[in-house]
Amino acid sequence: MDLKTDRQEKYELIITADSVQSTDERFTMDNLSLGDNYKPLNAYFRRENGDTVNRLYSKGERRNTNQTMPRIAFQIFKKQIAAMSVEDKEQFPICRYKPDKDMICGIYSSVDEFRKHRNTLEYLTYGYDNGRQFVIYCWNVFSTIYFVQECLKRFGNRGDQFVLIYREKDTKENKAEETESAVQEELVQQFKEYRNEYSTMLIESKNLIFRGAPGTGKTYLAKEIATDIISDGYFDDYTLLSDEQKKQVEFVQFHPSYDYSDFVEGLRPIVKDDGTMGFELQDGIFKKFVARARKNYEDSLKSKETIEKEHSVKESITAFFSGIELGVDVFKTINGNKFTINSVDDSHINISIPGNATFNRLALNLDEIRMMLESGQEFEKIKDITTFFGKSFATQGFSYDFAIYKAIKAKNAAASKTPIKLEKLKKYIFIIDEINRGEISKIFGELFFAIDPGYRGKSGEISTQYANMHSNPDDKFYIPENVYIIGTMNDIDRSVDSFDFAMRRRFRFVEIKADARLEMLASLENEEMETEAIKRMTALNKAIAEVEDLNENYQIGASYFLKLKTLDFDQLWTDYLHPLLQEYIQGMYDEKGIMTKFERAYGYQMPADGEENETE
Repeated sequence: MDLKTDRQEKYELIITADSVQSTDERFTMDNLSLGDNYKPLNAYFRRENGDTVNRLYSKGERRNTNQTMPRIAFQIFKKQIAAMSVEDKEQFPICRYKPDKDMICGIYSSVDEFRKHRNTLEYLTYGYDNGRQFVIYCWNVFSTIYFVQECLKRFGNRGDQFVLIYREKDTKENKAEETESAVQEELVQQFKEYRNEYSTMLIESKNLIFRGAPGTGKTYLAKEIATDIISDGYFDDYTLLSDEQKKQVEFVQFHPSYDYSDFVEGLRPIVKDDGTMGFELQDGIFKKFVARARKNYEDSLKSKETIEKEHSVKESITAFFSGIELGVDVFKTINGNKFTINSVDDSHINISIPGNATFNRLALNLDEIRMMLESGQEFEKIKDITTFFGKSFATQGFSYDFAIYKAIKAKNAAASKTPIKLEKLKKYIFIIDEINRGEISKIFGELFFAIDPGYRGKSGEISTQYANMHSNPDDKFYIPENVYIIGTMNDIDRSVDSFDFAMRRRFRFVEIKADARLEMLASLENEEMETEAIKRMTALNKAIAEVEDLNENYQIGASYFLKLKTLDFDQLWTDYLHPLLQEYIQGMYDEKGIMTKFERAYGYQMPADGEENETE
């Protein structure tokens, strides 16, 4: 193949059993790290007779993923690969960074098996044959060329080819990739064997939903996992987390009246300084949580010099506002307009302008002044600020920003000698209890795109519904790599909203069966009672499963039996289990007969004659 010397937008890489050639003359098998500079566009298989087979994509799968080539190889040769012995699979060539480096080998049947050989997050999973998996190491768009070529050598015909279409990344894409790579590397370094197997599932999947029977301890499990991850596997008792660590966890319970304004952002009524009512745009619980995680994410990428500069500016701002008398000290704009500073919070500076009959009060964006100070740029006129923020015209607030900026600069507070520490990347876990009890699509709104594990970071940034009311309407919202979401749901709850497919495919669903969390009963601290509880629960669940219109989702979980700390077995039945089961079988043929079977299985003793029958 003739190599083209002209720079072109798209390149074609052809892989055969004997050669790898590209229309990009810069390509070389000697340094496959070059793949970091390219973005895959498409891949297909071309048979020796010229027929082509296009890659199949699952719903929601990114077409430009670095995993494009190995996925089409698995698609074409999955039967042959599946038929290999375990030993042959583990010795199968996958990747080599450079010719003088060792070959990375291994096709594994699960992520757990893969991690026994290589503890990294850089892997590919390919599903086939009703839930079975192939798992291999995957690095960049070129990293699995050896794997693809080996597939052709072993299973293909002489003229078979794999074709990759790709282009060079632009500056923005490269920067985004570098940022993502740095974050992923740190997350990989932090990764360890956690106490709970579900913790690993969450790290792998980003979004996880526990579904199952009532009382299986799904909510309790979610908190255990969050604690396990945040403590780096040292403990799973939420109460042991420090106050600072608890800021990395947030908990919310969905319900039918819960909406977008509660979750993301919305207008809320406020009382103004003059006593009148008004509305203010306020962030919802999820957006506030993401803001904490995003700050940590962005701060973890900053250099020591940047952090020192930000710290110095923060101290200067604090010193300035501490040294003035609010509502008394008078300041002047460049045009001579007088104003006072009434109050300051983390986001705004509230000022009074006595000489302005139309707008005598104004809320300034504190971040604007902070950004001006951190830039190191000298602002000598209002136009400098307009240019700095990329505006065509100055806003009303810029003249007051300029006055406060000058006042802070004039004070020139000396920076403290406090040692500066680099920010460590942390993991943040958001727990949504009863996630299907709310109207999912309306609550998340446009965030259904941003929460997709494949679009975390700036590649998934969106404008929220109230973006035009933000201090900077051009600001985008995104969910960083260090945010993980756990949801819990009960499939049999008849009062819930449907979980639509657009949201469903963005979560990994894990069923928690009734007997999956029996270890919870150890907290009864009574071995005899624990044994009896397991015996009764097992017998009752067997009876439930025997009812034609019921299934495992209707069985009773262990958390119900934790009530034995304050109740006896009969009270647990009459006050909790009987009403629940009665609801399950309402409308069925022979309700009374079914309930009698449940009572016998559980071991409930009917009251003696003359005593109130609580089950009737």
